[in-house]
Amino acid sequence: MPPKKNPMVAPEEVDDIKKALEFLSEEVSAVSRQQKTIMGIVEEVKALRLQNSEKDRRIVLLENRGIELDINNIEACHPLLRRLKTDKPALIIRFANRKSKTARLKQGRRLKGTNVYLNDHLTKKNAEIARKARFLRNQKKIHSTWTTNCKIFIKLNGPPEESKVLAIRNMEDLEKFQ
Repeated sequence: MPPKKNPMVAPEEVDDIKKALEFLSEEVSAVSRQQKTIMGIVEEVKALRLQNSEKDRRIVLLENRGIELDINNIEACHPLLRRLKTDKPALIIRFANRKSKTARLKQGRRLKGTNVYLNDHLTKKNAEIARKARFLRNQKKIHSTWTTNCKIFIKLNGPPEESKVLAIRNMEDLEKFQ
């Protein structure tokens, strides 16, 4: 049998071991703090990626709702004066031809749900007729109303096969439906 070694360790070796263990304990604590920081950053990155993908989806949705304007078809464009400071800003655009204007007005449906509206520029008389027609629609006295090429149209109530579309030229035409 080989001789047994002395299990006793010198006191200076014990101090060295204690110092090494304290150093390792401090290093483990530092690594643990850094790991917590990294995990927080990872969670933040996940949240930002989710937010980013949601914004990308919203951008695509908004881009699909946008309308295409060909600058070559615009003859003039200028802002309208606001009567009150609280009024929303408005632009008036004159198109080079009616075909281009009609196409842009049709694309205006894509803007539903936004704060952007496209409207025909009506005379005061026609604007008053259109306002009255909208009032009748809100009262459910007519089915719907719209303008096309600065002319006002209404659709009467009733089943689809019986409801008529009428062109309204003056206020007297609307008085029948009150």
